[in-house]
Amino acid sequence: MTAHTHITPVRRTHWLAVTVLAALVLAVFVVPILARLDQQLVDLRLASLPPSLAHPFGTDEVGRDVLLRAVYGLRVSLLVGLAAALVSVTIGTLAGLMAGALGGTADRVLMRVVDGFNSVPHLLFGIFIVALFSPSATAVVVSVALTHWMTAARIVRSEVLSLRARPFVDAAISGGSSRLRIVRRHLLPHLTPHIALAAVLMVPHAIWHETALSFLGLGLPPHLASLGNMINDGARSLLAGNWWASLFPGLFILLPTLAISSLAQYWRDRANPRRRSELQL
Repeated sequence: MTAHTHITPVRRTHWLAVTVLAALVLAVFVVPILARLDQQLVDLRLASLPPSLAHPFGTDEVGRDVLLRAVYGLRVSLLVGLAAALVSVTIGTLAGLMAGALGGTADRVLMRVVDGFNSVPHLLFGIFIVALFSPSATAVVVSVALTHWMTAARIVRSEVLSLRARPFVDAAISGGSSRLRIVRRHLLPHLTPHIALAAVLMVPHAIWHETALSFLGLGLPPHLASLGNMINDGARSLLAGNWWASLFPGLFILLPTLAISSLAQYWRDRANPRRRSELQL
């Protein structure tokens, strides 16, 4: 009885996260088709309208539909987040593999590089990177990737060091296998779930990072429907009582990041053998 009462909320949260994420992804593809409106369409006659049946999320200060722009902004944030997560995890995986597999001086040098990057606040370092480029999605992806690869590097290095102590790796070394063959045939298959989980967990961080940079005017171009740009625009009209211009874009940031984090946590629990045995009770 205790196991069932403990597990049920976890599964309920898991399916709620799946439902929310699926609904948001579906909205990204369906709403623009059904709306048949230009998300950049300006109509001052419709400026600052509160939520209604015609405009469920209201309109902004120049008459643009907030729901439509929020959907486009979510699409941009998800794409930028996925791209940044893949790049950062790739860099971190290569660094972690080299540190763990080579060991010795290479391990110490790479870990000192990781410590050096970690000693700098991510947002400040990200601002410095995007300041070198004109506002664009590429600049944001580079900024997020170069400020978040260290976590993946530490995870991969830790797993490689653990795997190197396993008997099957000792057997491969005794059999004359090269380091490259050991990495390819024995380490990478065991590392793949951890790398994939690190990539999934990186997506919410990338979305928040992109939003913060865009809110500060350093991320995506101002004319692009970005959630950070929308919150920045809505903040100017918040004192006039137009709460919807910032609230709904903020929810479009919060909901997918919470859903992805919940799914990643469930995945991590399932990957843990001790936790898996509890879930199957």
